[in-house]
Amino acid sequence: MDRIIGIDFGRKRTGLAVSDPLGVFASALDTVHSAKIIDYIKNYAASETIIRFVVGYPRNLDGRPSEAAADVDVFLRTLSHAFPDIPVTREDERFTSVLAHRAMIDGGMKASDRRDKASVDRISAAIILQGYLDRTSGGGTSFAANLDSVPESRSLNVTKKKRKKL
Repeated sequence: MDRIIGIDFGRKRTGLAVSDPLGVFASALDTVHSAKIIDYIKNYAASETIIRFVVGYPRNLDGRPSEAAADVDVFLRTLSHAFPDIPVTREDERFTSVLAHRAMIDGGMKASDRRDKASVDRISAAIILQGYLDRTSGGGTSFAANLDSVPESRSLNVTKKKRKKL
């Protein structure tokens, strides 16, 4: 099955997420020590077909790469060398940690569990990947955002008299 891997690279830990086979939804996968990330992905690729990497790219509020981007650039070169046939997309990762914390709170995660940085990294990777999927394939598009283009259901136009017959 074809998968897209989302990566939130950090100096110590790297969060990973994976798409569903249709490329619509992102799910948190794992958190790995950054020194072991290439080996982890190679092991994962032995059982799943990876068709793209989406790597979070750190930027400042003004859009310029942040200081942490230099570490990600080194990782990107290593990733491209290890997997030369798999395309890599850089995805803006601004505010993903904040969004990850919000998702943890909204999901009812206990405060003690929210302090686990590995969880934040996994969820951040899923947010990075979901942003890419939403932008490129329409995955996760809100139904409410598309209501104007959906024809009104005929059942909504049924009169009270006809409803009684049904």
